[in-house]
Amino acid sequence: MTRSATTSIDLNADLGEGFGHWRLTDDEHLLSVVTSANVACGFHAGDPAIMRRVCDLAAERGVRIGAQVSYRDLAGFGRRSMDVPPAELAAEVAYQIGALEVFARAAGSRVAYVKPHGALYNRVVHDEEQAAAVVAGVLLAGEGRAVLGLPGSRLLAAAEEAGLPVVTEAFADRAYTARATLVPRGTAGAVVSDPDAVVARAVSMALDGTVVAASGEPVPVGAGSLCVHGDTPGAVELARRVRAALEAAGVRVAAFS
Repeated sequence: MTRSATTSIDLNADLGEGFGHWRLTDDEHLLSVVTSANVACGFHAGDPAIMRRVCDLAAERGVRIGAQVSYRDLAGFGRRSMDVPPAELAAEVAYQIGALEVFARAAGSRVAYVKPHGALYNRVVHDEEQAAAVVAGVLLAGEGRAVLGLPGSRLLAAAEEAGLPVVTEAFADRAYTARATLVPRGTAGAVVSDPDAVVARAVSMALDGTVVAASGEPVPVGAGSLCVHGDTPGAVELARRVRAALEAAGVRVAAFS
């Protein structure tokens, strides 16, 4: 079903993905485009100095701050699936949120939502136990923060059951399966690299709530937030093009309520 052209959508990116002198994401310029920032909390990337700097910039520019929580996997950038006991995973999620909250508060803002990263994000689409552990960690951190995730995922179901706000997410630069899940990154074509295709997909997702799967059929991906990955080559210019195209199509780009 086509949405009204007066619809609104959030634009998010993964930020703070660096460590020490190493930098992957262009945080300063992306924060002039996006409305929500998924900030790495030190487990897949990020360190205290980076977290503080990104929170300061986000607060200064009115960008909503979110904790991008991960398995403890710096070497693998959080993209290796791990079997972490639920109680341990809940504690690690709460730990990451709490660490980022210190810097968000110091900047005059707060951590408004939580989004898993990489292997954890994909795992909690189907794994009820791991999804419940992530939600337990969000609850342990307090304040009833929103949870950002894939539509139909076990994560969002568990968050709703726990009374937490949920926000559905779509990816303009990732390929989808016919089941409306993400094509695994190890598969050829998992990342959409053609900028024109990314822009067109973003508009279709916002206006129609659909995207063409890798297998060729349209699949529903209705979402309140649209992600453009910060580690994609040319991410800043791509994000600018996506935002401009959305606004030209009559879509209001604003942080989710």
